[in-house]
Amino acid sequence: MSDNIGRTSTGGQSGVAVAEDLARGPMVRVEDLHRSYGTGAAAVHALRGVSFEVPRGELVALKGRSGSGKTTLLNLVGGLDSPDGGRITVGGTDLAELGENGLLELRRDRIGFIFQSFGLIPILTAAENVGVPMRLRKADPREREDRVALLLSMVGLADHAAQRPGELSGGQQQRVAIARALANRPALLIADEPTGQLDAETGLAVMELLRAVVRSEGVTALVATHDAQLLGLADRVLELSDGHLVEYE
Repeated sequence: MSDNIGRTSTGGQSGVAVAEDLARGPMVRVEDLHRSYGTGAAAVHALRGVSFEVPRGELVALKGRSGSGKTTLLNLVGGLDSPDGGRITVGGTDLAELGENGLLELRRDRIGFIFQSFGLIPILTAAENVGVPMRLRKADPREREDRVALLLSMVGLADHAAQRPGELSGGQQQRVAIARALANRPALLIADEPTGQLDAETGLAVMELLRAVVRSEGVTALVATHDAQLLGLADRVLELSDGHLVEYE
């Protein structure tokens, strides 16, 4: 998944309007989505007419072999890429109607991203990493400190707040990344193979944490994973194959 979350430009729907739209309807609605790369005979058709909905407050797992279109779909839902055809709404907001500033605000304030590679800043402590999104939003320092402490406690790392990523295990680093994704109280979490670099036991613990977070924080989560054991923790499962949605449980 691309990590160019901070791109900026002008135009688009205001943050207030986005927040109001997010209060209505399903969290995610995807309609007849198409995305291809390249042209002619060499074109790769990553998504071919994908449609589904994600109700609020659910953890939805997205499965499929490598190259099936999972990452492309997550990038599109998260506003990191644009489709060739079809429609995506997040909380009732049509992403096609948002300019670059509107997409930036949506990604910063209402969507939390969790990457397989953790994406932590090596020179910052766990607490400082978690607080980065709130600094970008210019949150009040006391509010930021309280929120960071709460989140580190929630993910079981209250005693590791002063440690840097290099001093933490892979599972602990991913827990920090989850806490960071929750910093600005997003409505939607998007996770691309969040347990891909972890052993089976640690991966299961991280997925169970995500499940608990969905319940405690009242967020919706769309998580790509290939681990059958982890799929059992999801409220529903979507399966992609060659760009088509072939299973919708």
